[in-house]
Amino acid sequence: MQLQTNKAWHHLEPQDVIGSLDSHQTEGLTSSSAQQRQVHFGPNSITGQQPVPAWKRLLLQFHNPLIYILLCATLVTFFLREYVDAGVILAVVLINAIIGYIQESKAEEAINSLKKMLSSSATVLRDGEKKTLPATELVPGDIVFLASGDKVPADMRLLECRDMQVDESALTGESVSSEKHLQLLAADTVLADRNNMAFAGTLVTYGAGKGIVTSIGDQTETGKIAHMISEAKALETPLTRKIHAFSKLLLWVILALAAVTFGVGLLYGMPASETFMAAVALAVAAIPEGLPAVVTITLAIGVRRMASRHAIIRKLSAVETLGSTTVICSDKTGTLTENQMTVQKLLAGSHSYDVSGSGYQPEGDIRQQGNSVSLSDNAALHHLLVSGLISNDSRLKEQDGRWTVEGDPTEGALIAAAMKAGYELKQCEAEFKRIDTIAFESDRQYMATLHRLDAQHNLIYLKGSVEQVLARCTSQLTADGDTEALAQDAIEARVHEFAGQGMRVLAFAMQPVEQTENTLAPFNAREPEQSMIFVGLQAMIDPPRAEAIKAVATCQKAGVRVKMITGDHALTARAIASQIGLQNNPGQQTDDLEALTGRELSELSDTALTEVADRVSVFARVAPEQKLKLVTALQSRSHVVAMTGDGVNDAPALKQADIGIAMGISGTEVSKEAADMVLTDDNFSSIEAAVEEGRNVFDNLIKFITWILPTNMGQGLVIMVAILFGITLPVLPVQALWLNMTTAVFLGLMLAFEPREAGIMSRAPREPDSPILSAEMIGRILSVSTLLLIGAFGLFQWSQLQGASIEESRTLAVTLFVVVQSFFLFNCRSLTSSIFSTPFNSNPWIWGGVSAMLIAQLLFIYTPVMNTLFHSAPLSLNQWLLMLGYGVVVLLLVEAEKAVWRKRKG
Repeated sequence: MQLQTNKAWHHLEPQDVIGSLDSHQTEGLTSSSAQQRQVHFGPNSITGQQPVPAWKRLLLQFHNPLIYILLCATLVTFFLREYVDAGVILAVVLINAIIGYIQESKAEEAINSLKKMLSSSATVLRDGEKKTLPATELVPGDIVFLASGDKVPADMRLLECRDMQVDESALTGESVSSEKHLQLLAADTVLADRNNMAFAGTLVTYGAGKGIVTSIGDQTETGKIAHMISEAKALETPLTRKIHAFSKLLLWVILALAAVTFGVGLLYGMPASETFMAAVALAVAAIPEGLPAVVTITLAIGVRRMASRHAIIRKLSAVETLGSTTVICSDKTGTLTENQMTVQKLLAGSHSYDVSGSGYQPEGDIRQQGNSVSLSDNAALHHLLVSGLISNDSRLKEQDGRWTVEGDPTEGALIAAAMKAGYELKQCEAEFKRIDTIAFESDRQYMATLHRLDAQHNLIYLKGSVEQVLARCTSQLTADGDTEALAQDAIEARVHEFAGQGMRVLAFAMQPVEQTENTLAPFNAREPEQSMIFVGLQAMIDPPRAEAIKAVATCQKAGVRVKMITGDHALTARAIASQIGLQNNPGQQTDDLEALTGRELSELSDTALTEVADRVSVFARVAPEQKLKLVTALQSRSHVVAMTGDGVNDAPALKQADIGIAMGISGTEVSKEAADMVLTDDNFSSIEAAVEEGRNVFDNLIKFITWILPTNMGQGLVIMVAILFGITLPVLPVQALWLNMTTAVFLGLMLAFEPREAGIMSRAPREPDSPILSAEMIGRILSVSTLLLIGAFGLFQWSQLQGASIEESRTLAVTLFVVVQSFFLFNCRSLTSSIFSTPFNSNPWIWGGVSAMLIAQLLFIYTPVMNTLFHSAPLSLNQWLLMLGYGVVVLLLVEAEKAVWRKRKG
C-alpha cells in the first residue's frame, strides 16, 4: 500500500486528492480495496491510554522522601521492639497514602473521551452504492456524505458542499461556524482557515456536502491532539517540589545528627545498644511525622472551600499550585467571553444605536446616545430588526434558565436583538408569511426570503456580507420610511469602525415586489442590477463576561499576568482583550496590545518563541500544538502556568500546564479529563476566587511548617545535649511520638482552617524558585527551638534536683513542649501581623484544638494506662504554673521579634 496520507490536502484540487488516494468520485472504493486498506491503516479509532493499575497508583503515594524516612523509622523501631512507636508511625504513613489515593484515584480518561467524539456511523460510497457503515471501518479514500446534524467521522477534503457550515469551536476555538467551500488554499493556511476540509469530531450545523477521507484515527487532527495529551508530562507543583527538596534536606540533617549522636555516645564509653537507641530517639523526635498527613488534609480542606466557590479540584496538589500561579493563559471563547454571539451595534436610517444585554438571553434594550428609542418612529430600524428575526432559519430556546441557539450562532444573535426590542417571532412570521427562500451559500454570501405583505404585495428581505448586499443596492431606507440615495462611503466607514472593534457585520436590504410576479424569479433575474433598498447594519461579537473583566483586573493587581490564547481571528481577539483590560508585559513602552497569529509564531525559532511568549499578551489563530508550545515556553522561564479552556484543542495545553482549568458547562469531556480543576459555572471570576483560596492554602501550610518544626528541632536538641553531657534522656522515643502526633493533629491542623488574611490578592505571587521558608521563618524556628531546649532541659534538670522521679521529670519536659506549642500556635495564626490585631474568634477551630490537646495531655499525665504505655507521671499545680508562665514568655518574645521584622520591612 503506497498511499501517502500526510499531504497538504487543502492545497490540492479535489481531482488531485482523489487521484492521490486512488479512489473514484462516483463509485468510491471497492469492498476489496477497502478491506486491504483496513488491514494496512487499522481502524478509524483513537488509541486509548493504558490506565495506571490501582496497585501502582497506591504505591506511588509512598514515593516521597519524607515517607521514606518514616518507613525507615518504622522498621528500626519495630526491630528494637518498640511496637507502639512502630505502630503509630506506620498508621501515619498508611493514613496519608489512603487519603492521597482516594483523592487521585481517577485514571486519566482524556484520550478515551476523545474516542467518543468520533461518530458511530457514516454514510459511505462503496462499490458505487451508498452504504451506512460503522465509522471505525472508514479508510483513506472513502467517499463520505455529510448532512446537517452529522458528526464528521474522519478528516476529509470536501468534494461537494451546499450551504455547508461546520461548528469547529471545540477543535479550533473559532466562535462562529466555519463556512465551507471547495477552493484551493495556500499550503501554509492555518487549521482554523482550512475551509475546504472537514475534521473528525466536528459537527455539521447547516447544509450538506461530500468529502473524501484523507486521515483516520490517530492521524486526524483530533488524533494528533490525543497524542499530544499522552506526550504531555505531569509536572510537580511548586509545593511538591519544595516539600521534596525540604524532605531530602531534612533526611540528611536527621541522619547526620543521629550519626553524630551515636559517635559521641561511643566516645563517652556508653554501651553501643544504648547509644544506638539514643540515636533512634533523636531521629524519631526530629521527624515531623504529622507533616504528610496535615499537608494532605490542608489541601483537602482547600478542595472543599473551592467547591463552594464553583471550582472542583480533581487533584489535591492543584489547590496549592493556584496560589503560586504567575501566568494564566486563557482561551477566549466561552472562558473570557459568553460563547454567545451578541448584537451590540445597529445602523439604520443613517443613525447608530447601541444594544444592551449579552448572549442569547432576550434581556436588554436599544438606545441612541443613552436614550430609549421608539421603534414606531423609525421605519428603517423596524425593518432592520424584523428582517433579522424572520429571514432566519435558527431558533432560540430556554432550558433551566439558560438560553441557547438551535442553528447558527449569528442568526441566534439577530433573533435575540429583535426580541430585546419587543418583537415576537410567531407574530412577525404570521404578519410576514414566508413564501420562499434563497438559502445562504458560501459563494453567494447572502440569504434572501420572500414574504407576503397583503393580497397585492410581497416583500423580499436580504441579509449577508456587506460587499454583496451593497452591490445590490441603489438607495437606502430613511427613519420616516422614505428612500434616499445610497450613502455607500458613510456606510463603509461605519462598517470599518465596527470591524475595528472586532465585530462581525451583516448588512440588510429589502425590495417590495408585486404578488403577481413569479415569486423569486424576478429577484433572481435582477441580481446583476442595483435595485435593492439598503435597510441597515447589525454588528455583533461574542462579548466578554462582565465578571471576567473584574477578575482579570484583580489577577493583574495580584501580579498574575493574564494572556489570551485563542483560535479566533486576531482583530476579534485584540478587541476582546482591550475590553477585558489585558495588559502588556510590564516594562513594554507602548500601551497598544500586541497580538501575534499562529502563522507568525510558526516562523519563530525556539529562542524567539520563548521571548515572545513572555512578552505578548494576545495570541490569535493559534493551533493546538502552538498552545502547547506557548505553555512550555512560559514554563521554561520559571513561570507557574495555569491554562484555561473548554475545547478539545485546549486539552494538550491543559495537561501540560502546571494547572489546567476546564469549563464545566460548555467544556468538552476531553478538556475536563485533561484538567486539574473544573469550573462549575464557566466563570473566569471563579479562577480569581480559586487563586485566592490557593494562596490561603499555601499560607496556612507555611504557618503549619513554621509551627511544627520547632517541636521536632527542640526535641532533637534536647536529646543531643543530653548525649553530649552524658545525661539521661529527657524525652523517650515513644513520648516524642506522642508529642509529635497529638500536637500535629490537635494543634497544628487547626491552622488549616485559618481564614484569608487581608490583602492576600494585593501581593505579588511567590517566586517559583524561592525556598519554602524565608529567612524570617527560619530565624523564628531556630529561636523557638532554642527556647524549647532551654525550657524543657532546664525544667527536666530542675525537677531532678528537686528529687522528682525520672518519669515525672520527663513528663514535665514533654508537657512543656505542649504548653509552649499551644501558645506559639496563636503566634502562627499570622506570620507577620501581631497576634493582637488578629481577631480571636475568626478561627474557632483553634480554641477547639487547644481544648482537645489539653484533655489529651491530662489523660497522658493522670491516667494509669497512659502512665504505663508512655512512662508518664502526674504533675503538681506549681509545675503547671511554671510551664504556663514560660509559655507566655515565649509568646511575647515571638511577638517582639515579629514587630522587629515589620519595622525592618518599613
